[in-house]
Amino acid sequence: MKPTPLPKQKNLRADCAWVIYQILEQGKSSRDCLERVQRRHHPRDNAWIQEMSLGVMRKLPILQHWLRELLDRPLKGNKKVIEHLILLGLYQLAFSRVSQHAAVGETVNASPYLGGTALKGLVNAVLRNFMRQELINKPIDNPIIASGLPKWLFKALEDAYGQDADAVREATNAMAPIWLRVNTKQISISDYAAALDAAEISYSLSPAHPDAIRLEGREDITGLPGFEKGHFAVQDGAAQLAAHYLDAQPHERVLDCCAAPGGKTGHIIERTPDLAYCLALDADENRLKRVEENMARLQHTQTNLPVIKQGDAAKPDTWWDGQHFDRILLDAPCSATGVIRRHPDIRWLRKSSDIDALAALQAEILTSLWQTLKPGGTLLYATCSILPQENSQQISAFLERNADATLVPVIKTETPSNPGRQILPGEQQMDGFYYARLVKSLSK
Repeated sequence: MKPTPLPKQKNLRADCAWVIYQILEQGKSSRDCLERVQRRHHPRDNAWIQEMSLGVMRKLPILQHWLRELLDRPLKGNKKVIEHLILLGLYQLAFSRVSQHAAVGETVNASPYLGGTALKGLVNAVLRNFMRQELINKPIDNPIIASGLPKWLFKALEDAYGQDADAVREATNAMAPIWLRVNTKQISISDYAAALDAAEISYSLSPAHPDAIRLEGREDITGLPGFEKGHFAVQDGAAQLAAHYLDAQPHERVLDCCAAPGGKTGHIIERTPDLAYCLALDADENRLKRVEENMARLQHTQTNLPVIKQGDAAKPDTWWDGQHFDRILLDAPCSATGVIRRHPDIRWLRKSSDIDALAALQAEILTSLWQTLKPGGTLLYATCSILPQENSQQISAFLERNADATLVPVIKTETPSNPGRQILPGEQQMDGFYYARLVKSLSK
Protein backbone atom coordinates (compact mmCIF):
# COMPACT_ATOMS: atom_id res chain seq x y z
CA MET A 1 0.00 0.00 0.00
CA LYS A 2 1.26 3.49 -0.88
CA PRO A 3 2.66 5.27 2.19
CA THR A 4 0.61 8.10 3.68
CA PRO A 5 2.83 11.01 4.77
CA LEU A 6 2.64 12.50 8.23
CA PRO A 7 0.09 15.36 8.17
CA LYS A 8 1.80 18.68 7.39
CA GLN A 9 0.01 20.39 10.26
CA LYS A 10 -0.07 18.76 13.65
CA ASN A 11 -3.38 17.59 15.04
CA LEU A 12 -3.66 15.28 18.02
CA ARG A 13 -6.12 12.78 16.56
CA ALA A 14 -4.86 12.95 12.99
CA ASP A 15 -1.32 12.24 14.16
CA CYS A 16 -2.58 9.39 16.33
CA ALA A 17 -4.49 7.90 13.38
CA TRP A 18 -1.32 8.20 11.28
CA VAL A 19 0.59 6.15 13.87
CA ILE A 20 -2.11 3.46 13.79
CA TYR A 21 -2.04 3.45 9.97
CA GLN A 22 1.75 3.13 9.87
CA ILE A 23 1.71 0.13 12.21
CA LEU A 24 -1.15 -1.75 10.58
CA GLU A 25 -0.65 -0.91 6.90
CA GLN A 26 3.08 -0.25 6.64
CA GLY A 27 4.38 -2.67 9.27
CA LYS A 28 6.22 0.01 11.22
CA SER A 29 6.97 -0.34 14.93
CA SER A 30 5.06 1.82 17.38
CA ARG A 31 8.35 3.05 18.85
CA ASP A 32 9.52 4.55 15.56
CA CYS A 33 6.13 6.05 14.66
CA LEU A 34 5.53 7.54 18.09
CA GLU A 35 9.00 9.07 18.23
CA ARG A 36 8.37 10.85 14.93
CA VAL A 37 4.95 12.18 15.95
CA GLN A 38 5.82 13.09 19.51
CA ARG A 39 8.54 15.50 18.46
CA ARG A 40 5.88 18.07 17.63
CA HIS A 41 3.52 17.72 20.58
CA HIS A 42 3.49 18.68 24.26
CA PRO A 43 4.53 15.84 26.64
CA ARG A 44 0.98 15.70 28.01
CA ASP A 45 -0.37 15.21 24.49
CA ASN A 46 2.33 12.65 23.73
CA ALA A 47 1.11 10.51 26.60
CA TRP A 48 -2.41 10.68 25.16
CA ILE A 49 -1.23 9.70 21.67
CA GLN A 50 0.64 6.71 23.07
CA GLU A 51 -2.25 5.60 25.25
CA MET A 52 -4.77 5.83 22.40
CA SER A 53 -2.66 4.29 19.63
CA LEU A 54 -1.53 1.35 21.75
CA GLY A 55 -5.07 0.99 23.08
CA VAL A 56 -6.28 0.52 19.52
CA MET A 57 -3.64 -2.20 19.07
CA ARG A 58 -4.98 -4.02 22.14
CA LYS A 59 -8.62 -3.81 21.06
CA LEU A 60 -8.16 -4.02 17.30
CA PRO A 61 -10.25 -7.15 16.51
CA ILE A 62 -13.35 -5.87 18.27
CA LEU A 63 -12.87 -2.37 16.81
CA GLN A 64 -12.60 -3.86 13.32
CA HIS A 65 -15.67 -6.01 14.03
CA TRP A 66 -17.66 -2.88 14.84
CA LEU A 67 -16.26 -1.08 11.81
CA ARG A 68 -17.47 -3.87 9.51
CA GLU A 69 -20.92 -3.53 11.07
CA LEU A 70 -20.97 0.23 10.49
CA LEU A 71 -19.27 0.73 7.12
CA ASP A 72 -21.04 -0.34 3.92
CA ARG A 73 -17.71 -0.98 2.20
CA PRO A 74 -14.03 -0.61 3.16
CA LEU A 75 -12.19 2.59 2.31
CA LYS A 76 -9.33 2.16 -0.14
CA GLY A 77 -6.30 3.97 -1.48
CA ASN A 78 -5.45 7.30 0.11
CA LYS A 79 -8.77 7.17 1.99
CA LYS A 80 -7.66 4.11 3.98
CA VAL A 81 -6.13 6.24 6.72
CA ILE A 82 -9.63 7.57 7.51
CA GLU A 83 -10.59 4.03 8.53
CA HIS A 84 -7.85 4.22 11.13
CA LEU A 85 -9.17 7.56 12.30
CA ILE A 86 -12.58 5.92 12.76
CA LEU A 87 -10.96 3.08 14.73
CA LEU A 88 -9.47 5.73 16.99
CA GLY A 89 -12.89 7.33 17.40
CA LEU A 90 -14.47 3.99 18.28
CA TYR A 91 -11.76 3.29 20.83
CA GLN A 92 -12.33 6.65 22.50
CA LEU A 93 -16.07 6.01 22.72
CA ALA A 94 -15.79 2.44 23.99
CA PHE A 95 -12.65 2.24 26.09
CA SER A 96 -11.41 5.68 27.13
CA ARG A 97 -12.32 8.49 29.51
CA VAL A 98 -12.78 10.92 26.60
CA SER A 99 -16.27 12.42 26.57
CA GLN A 100 -18.60 11.35 23.77
CA HIS A 101 -18.84 14.94 22.55
CA ALA A 102 -15.06 15.29 22.22
CA ALA A 103 -14.57 11.78 20.87
CA VAL A 104 -16.97 12.45 17.99
CA GLY A 105 -16.39 16.14 17.37
CA GLU A 106 -12.61 16.20 17.53
CA THR A 107 -12.26 12.99 15.53
CA VAL A 108 -14.49 14.40 12.78
CA ASN A 109 -12.50 17.65 12.81
CA ALA A 110 -9.26 15.70 12.35
CA SER A 111 -10.39 14.32 8.99
CA PRO A 112 -9.14 17.24 6.84
CA TYR A 113 -5.62 16.91 8.28
CA LEU A 114 -5.53 13.44 6.72
CA GLY A 115 -6.91 14.56 3.37
CA GLY A 116 -10.42 13.47 4.29
CA THR A 117 -12.43 16.71 4.20
CA ALA A 118 -15.04 15.06 1.99
CA LEU A 119 -15.32 12.18 4.48
CA LYS A 120 -16.16 14.24 7.56
CA GLY A 121 -19.82 13.31 7.20
CA LEU A 122 -18.98 9.62 6.98
CA VAL A 123 -16.80 9.74 10.09
CA ASN A 124 -19.53 11.58 11.98
CA ALA A 125 -22.23 9.12 10.86
CA VAL A 126 -20.22 6.02 11.76
CA LEU A 127 -19.39 7.24 15.26
CA ARG A 128 -22.94 8.39 15.97
CA ASN A 129 -24.39 5.13 14.64
CA PHE A 130 -22.06 3.25 16.97
CA MET A 131 -23.57 5.09 19.93
CA ARG A 132 -27.14 4.83 18.67
CA GLN A 133 -26.92 1.09 17.98
CA GLU A 134 -25.22 0.51 21.35
CA LEU A 135 -22.82 -1.97 19.77
CA ILE A 136 -20.64 -1.90 22.87
CA ASN A 137 -23.41 -3.71 24.76
CA LYS A 138 -23.79 -6.48 22.19
CA PRO A 139 -21.87 -9.66 23.12
CA ILE A 140 -19.02 -10.89 20.94
CA ASP A 141 -19.56 -14.59 20.27
CA ASN A 142 -16.26 -15.16 18.47
CA PRO A 143 -13.59 -15.98 21.10
CA ILE A 144 -10.76 -14.95 18.77
CA ILE A 145 -12.22 -11.46 18.32
CA ALA A 146 -12.88 -11.22 22.05
CA SER A 147 -9.27 -12.21 22.82
CA GLY A 148 -7.75 -9.22 21.05
CA LEU A 149 -5.19 -11.49 19.38
CA PRO A 150 -4.60 -12.54 15.77
CA LYS A 151 -5.99 -15.95 14.86
CA TRP A 152 -2.58 -17.62 14.48
CA LEU A 153 -1.42 -16.53 17.94
CA PHE A 154 -4.74 -17.45 19.56
CA LYS A 155 -4.32 -20.99 18.23
CA ALA A 156 -0.59 -21.17 19.03
CA LEU A 157 -1.31 -20.40 22.69
CA GLU A 158 -4.12 -22.98 22.66
CA ASP A 159 -1.70 -25.61 21.37
CA ALA A 160 1.01 -24.68 23.86
CA TYR A 161 -1.02 -24.19 27.03
CA GLY A 162 -4.31 -26.04 26.57
CA GLN A 163 -6.76 -25.26 29.36
CA ASP A 164 -4.43 -22.55 30.68
CA ALA A 165 -4.46 -20.68 27.36
CA ASP A 166 -7.30 -18.35 28.39
CA ALA A 167 -5.32 -17.17 31.42
CA VAL A 168 -2.22 -16.62 29.27
CA ARG A 169 -4.23 -14.63 26.72
CA GLU A 170 -5.81 -12.54 29.47
CA ALA A 171 -2.41 -11.75 30.98
CA THR A 172 -1.09 -10.87 27.52
CA ASN A 173 -3.75 -8.16 27.26
CA ALA A 174 -3.13 -6.67 30.71
CA MET A 175 -1.21 -3.44 31.29
CA ALA A 176 2.42 -4.04 32.24
CA PRO A 177 3.91 -2.31 35.29
CA ILE A 178 7.10 -0.25 35.10
CA TRP A 179 10.12 -2.00 36.62
CA LEU A 180 13.34 -0.21 37.50
CA ARG A 181 16.74 -1.80 38.01
CA VAL A 182 18.69 0.24 40.52
CA ASN A 183 22.29 0.85 39.43
CA THR A 184 23.97 -0.37 42.58
CA LYS A 185 27.33 0.96 41.38
CA GLN A 186 25.85 4.43 41.90
CA ILE A 187 23.32 4.08 44.72
CA SER A 188 21.97 1.42 47.08
CA ILE A 189 18.44 0.14 46.66
CA SER A 190 17.49 1.52 50.09
CA ASP A 191 18.80 4.99 49.25
CA TYR A 192 16.99 5.02 45.93
CA ALA A 193 13.78 3.86 47.61
CA ALA A 194 14.19 6.77 50.02
CA ALA A 195 14.50 9.14 47.04
CA LEU A 196 11.20 7.81 45.68
CA ASP A 197 9.62 8.24 49.11
CA ALA A 198 10.77 11.86 49.19
CA ALA A 199 9.25 12.41 45.75
CA GLU A 200 6.01 10.75 46.93
CA ILE A 201 6.21 8.08 44.23
CA SER A 202 4.56 4.76 45.12
CA TYR A 203 6.51 1.57 44.53
CA SER A 204 7.00 -2.05 45.61
CA LEU A 205 10.09 -4.15 46.20
CA SER A 206 10.44 -7.73 44.95
CA PRO A 207 12.15 -10.38 47.10
CA ALA A 208 13.02 -12.34 43.95
CA HIS A 209 14.73 -9.31 42.37
CA PRO A 210 17.37 -7.81 44.67
CA ASP A 211 18.09 -4.84 42.39
CA ALA A 212 14.49 -4.07 41.40
CA ILE A 213 11.82 -1.53 42.21
CA ARG A 214 8.37 -1.80 40.67
CA LEU A 215 6.43 1.43 40.28
CA GLU A 216 2.76 1.40 41.25
CA GLY A 217 1.72 4.10 38.76
CA ARG A 218 2.57 5.46 35.32
CA GLU A 219 5.44 7.89 35.77
CA ASP A 220 7.48 10.10 33.46
CA ILE A 221 10.74 8.14 33.45
CA THR A 222 12.97 11.12 32.73
CA GLY A 223 11.42 12.94 35.68
CA LEU A 224 12.22 10.22 38.22
CA PRO A 225 14.91 10.92 40.84
CA GLY A 226 18.41 10.21 39.60
CA PHE A 227 17.60 9.72 35.92
CA GLU A 228 20.38 11.98 34.64
CA LYS A 229 22.84 10.53 37.17
CA GLY A 230 22.22 6.99 35.97
CA HIS A 231 20.78 5.77 39.24
CA PHE A 232 18.47 3.32 37.46
CA ALA A 233 17.53 1.67 34.20
CA VAL A 234 14.06 0.66 33.06
CA GLN A 235 14.08 -3.13 32.85
CA ASP A 236 11.33 -5.66 33.46
CA GLY A 237 11.76 -8.08 36.33
CA ALA A 238 12.03 -11.07 33.98
CA ALA A 239 14.86 -9.46 32.03
CA GLN A 240 16.66 -8.67 35.30
CA LEU A 241 17.04 -12.40 35.95
CA ALA A 242 19.49 -12.73 33.04
CA ALA A 243 22.52 -11.33 34.85
CA HIS A 244 21.77 -13.45 37.92
CA TYR A 245 21.39 -16.67 35.93
CA LEU A 246 24.54 -15.90 33.91
CA ASP A 247 26.42 -15.28 37.18
CA ALA A 248 29.58 -13.85 35.63
CA GLN A 249 32.64 -13.99 37.89
CA PRO A 250 35.57 -11.57 38.28
CA HIS A 251 38.24 -11.64 35.55
CA GLU A 252 36.08 -13.63 33.13
CA ARG A 253 35.49 -12.91 29.45
CA VAL A 254 31.77 -12.32 28.77
CA LEU A 255 29.78 -11.96 25.55
CA ASP A 256 26.35 -10.32 25.58
CA CYS A 257 24.99 -11.29 22.19
CA CYS A 258 22.12 -9.38 20.54
CA ALA A 259 22.78 -6.84 23.29
CA ALA A 260 20.85 -3.74 22.20
CA PRO A 261 19.57 -1.63 23.87
CA GLY A 262 22.04 -2.68 26.56
CA GLY A 263 19.92 -3.31 29.64
CA LYS A 264 21.39 -6.73 30.35
CA THR A 265 24.92 -5.56 29.50
CA GLY A 266 24.64 -2.81 32.09
CA HIS A 267 23.34 -5.22 34.71
CA ILE A 268 26.18 -7.70 34.09
CA ILE A 269 28.75 -4.94 34.60
CA GLU A 270 27.01 -3.61 37.69
CA ARG A 271 27.05 -7.07 39.30
CA THR A 272 30.62 -7.90 38.22
CA PRO A 273 32.55 -4.68 37.52
CA ASP A 274 35.96 -6.41 37.46
CA LEU A 275 35.42 -8.56 34.39
CA ALA A 276 38.44 -9.10 32.18
CA TYR A 277 36.38 -8.34 29.07
CA CYS A 278 32.74 -7.75 28.18
CA LEU A 279 31.64 -7.56 24.55
CA ALA A 280 28.20 -6.14 23.72
CA LEU A 281 27.43 -7.41 20.22
CA ASP A 282 24.48 -6.53 17.99
CA ALA A 283 23.84 -6.62 14.26
CA ASP A 284 21.90 -3.34 14.18
CA GLU A 285 24.16 -0.30 14.08
CA ASN A 286 21.34 2.10 14.96
CA ARG A 287 20.34 0.06 18.01
CA LEU A 288 23.97 -0.02 19.13
CA LYS A 289 23.79 3.76 19.45
CA ARG A 290 21.20 3.20 22.18
CA VAL A 291 23.65 0.88 23.94
CA GLU A 292 26.22 3.68 23.89
CA GLU A 293 23.69 6.20 25.19
CA ASN A 294 22.53 3.91 27.98
CA MET A 295 26.07 3.02 29.05
CA ALA A 296 26.94 6.72 29.16
CA ARG A 297 23.90 7.61 31.29
CA LEU A 298 24.60 4.72 33.66
CA GLN A 299 28.23 5.91 33.86
CA HIS A 300 29.67 2.63 32.63
CA THR A 301 31.91 4.35 30.07
CA GLN A 302 34.41 5.40 32.73
CA THR A 303 36.02 1.96 32.39
CA ASN A 304 36.91 -0.09 29.32
CA LEU A 305 33.68 -2.07 29.74
CA PRO A 306 31.76 -2.88 27.72
CA VAL A 307 33.35 -3.09 24.29
CA ILE A 308 30.52 -2.33 21.86
CA LYS A 309 30.72 -3.91 18.42
CA GLN A 310 28.49 -4.45 15.42
CA GLY A 311 28.40 -8.01 14.18
CA ASP A 312 26.25 -10.90 13.00
CA ALA A 313 25.98 -13.43 15.81
CA ALA A 314 25.61 -16.24 13.27
CA LYS A 315 28.97 -15.35 11.68
CA PRO A 316 31.61 -15.20 14.44
CA ASP A 317 34.46 -15.19 11.92
CA THR A 318 33.52 -11.58 11.10
CA TRP A 319 33.92 -10.24 14.67
CA TRP A 320 35.46 -12.87 17.01
CA ASP A 321 39.13 -12.49 17.97
CA GLY A 322 39.56 -16.21 18.60
CA GLN A 323 39.75 -15.98 22.39
CA HIS A 324 37.06 -18.11 23.99
CA PHE A 325 34.42 -16.66 26.30
CA ASP A 326 33.82 -17.90 29.83
CA ARG A 327 30.16 -16.91 29.66
CA ILE A 328 27.78 -16.02 26.86
CA LEU A 329 24.36 -14.45 27.15
CA LEU A 330 22.36 -15.07 23.99
CA ASP A 331 19.23 -12.93 24.06
CA ALA A 332 18.06 -14.52 20.84
CA PRO A 333 15.95 -12.84 18.14
CA CYS A 334 12.42 -14.06 18.77
CA SER A 335 8.71 -13.46 18.27
CA ALA A 336 8.54 -11.23 21.38
CA THR A 337 5.20 -12.83 22.24
CA GLY A 338 6.04 -12.54 25.92
CA VAL A 339 6.10 -8.74 25.86
CA ILE A 340 2.92 -8.10 23.87
CA ARG A 341 1.29 -6.56 26.93
CA ARG A 342 4.09 -3.96 26.91
CA HIS A 343 4.30 -3.60 23.12
CA PRO A 344 0.80 -4.43 21.80
CA ASP A 345 1.72 -3.63 18.21
CA ILE A 346 3.82 -6.82 18.15
CA ARG A 347 0.69 -8.95 17.80
CA TRP A 348 -0.03 -7.31 14.42
CA LEU A 349 3.56 -7.03 13.20
CA ARG A 350 4.31 -10.73 13.72
CA LYS A 351 2.99 -13.42 11.36
CA SER A 352 2.70 -17.16 11.89
CA SER A 353 5.31 -17.74 9.18
CA ASP A 354 7.84 -15.76 11.23
CA ILE A 355 8.08 -18.45 13.89
CA ASP A 356 9.71 -21.12 11.72
CA ALA A 357 12.17 -18.56 10.36
CA LEU A 358 13.02 -17.30 13.84
CA ALA A 359 13.49 -20.83 15.18
CA ALA A 360 15.88 -21.61 12.33
CA LEU A 361 17.85 -18.41 13.01
CA GLN A 362 18.02 -19.18 16.74
CA ALA A 363 19.40 -22.64 16.02
CA GLU A 364 21.99 -21.19 13.64
CA ILE A 365 23.15 -18.62 16.20
CA LEU A 366 23.31 -21.19 19.01
CA THR A 367 25.49 -23.47 16.89
CA SER A 368 27.76 -20.61 15.82
CA LEU A 369 28.25 -19.19 19.32
CA TRP A 370 28.91 -22.59 20.86
CA GLN A 371 32.31 -22.69 19.14
CA THR A 372 33.28 -19.40 20.83
CA LEU A 373 32.57 -20.76 24.35
CA LYS A 374 35.47 -22.26 26.29
CA PRO A 375 35.21 -25.82 27.64
CA GLY A 376 33.58 -25.54 31.05
CA GLY A 377 31.96 -22.26 30.03
CA THR A 378 28.31 -21.27 30.39
CA LEU A 379 25.86 -20.14 27.72
CA LEU A 380 22.57 -18.66 28.91
CA TYR A 381 19.88 -18.80 26.23
CA ALA A 382 17.10 -16.24 26.63
CA THR A 383 14.06 -15.10 24.69
CA CYS A 384 11.06 -12.90 25.41
CA SER A 385 8.84 -15.50 23.72
CA ILE A 386 6.20 -17.77 25.23
CA LEU A 387 6.14 -20.23 22.31
CA PRO A 388 7.75 -23.66 22.93
CA GLN A 389 9.15 -23.84 19.40
CA GLU A 390 11.51 -20.98 20.24
CA ASN A 391 12.22 -22.13 23.78
CA SER A 392 12.10 -25.62 25.30
CA GLN A 393 11.90 -27.32 21.89
CA GLN A 394 14.85 -25.26 20.66
CA ILE A 395 17.00 -26.25 23.64
CA SER A 396 15.97 -29.92 23.51
CA ALA A 397 17.01 -30.07 19.87
CA PHE A 398 20.33 -28.36 20.64
CA LEU A 399 21.09 -30.84 23.43
CA GLU A 400 20.38 -33.73 21.06
CA ARG A 401 22.76 -32.28 18.45
CA ASN A 402 25.60 -31.45 20.84
CA ALA A 403 27.00 -34.18 23.07
CA ASP A 404 29.26 -31.65 24.81
CA ALA A 405 26.30 -29.56 26.02
CA THR A 406 24.76 -30.12 29.45
CA LEU A 407 21.66 -28.48 30.87
CA VAL A 408 22.28 -26.81 34.24
CA PRO A 409 18.83 -25.92 35.59
CA VAL A 410 17.97 -22.39 36.67
CA ILE A 411 14.96 -23.80 38.58
CA LYS A 412 14.40 -27.17 40.26
CA THR A 413 11.49 -28.24 38.05
CA GLU A 414 13.55 -28.47 34.85
CA THR A 415 14.01 -31.82 33.13
CA PRO A 416 15.87 -32.81 29.94
CA SER A 417 12.50 -33.30 28.24
CA ASN A 418 11.24 -29.91 29.44
CA PRO A 419 14.35 -27.76 29.78
CA GLY A 420 14.57 -24.16 30.93
CA ARG A 421 12.32 -21.80 32.83
CA GLN A 422 9.27 -20.48 31.01
CA ILE A 423 7.96 -17.32 32.65
CA LEU A 424 4.45 -16.43 31.54
CA PRO A 425 3.11 -12.86 31.33
CA GLY A 426 1.91 -11.67 34.71
CA GLU A 427 3.87 -14.23 36.75
CA GLN A 428 5.12 -12.19 39.72
CA GLN A 429 4.04 -9.22 37.55
CA MET A 430 6.81 -9.99 35.04
CA ASP A 431 6.80 -10.14 31.25
CA GLY A 432 6.86 -13.47 29.45
CA PHE A 433 10.43 -14.77 29.20
CA TYR A 434 12.43 -17.97 28.81
CA TYR A 435 15.83 -19.02 30.14
CA ALA A 436 17.95 -22.13 29.68
CA ARG A 437 21.51 -22.51 30.97
CA LEU A 438 23.97 -24.73 29.11
CA VAL A 439 27.49 -25.71 30.13
CA LYS A 440 30.12 -26.95 27.69
CA SER A 441 31.89 -30.15 28.70
CA LEU A 442 35.59 -29.98 29.48
CA SER A 443 36.13 -32.73 26.91
CA LYS A 444 33.90 -34.61 24.48
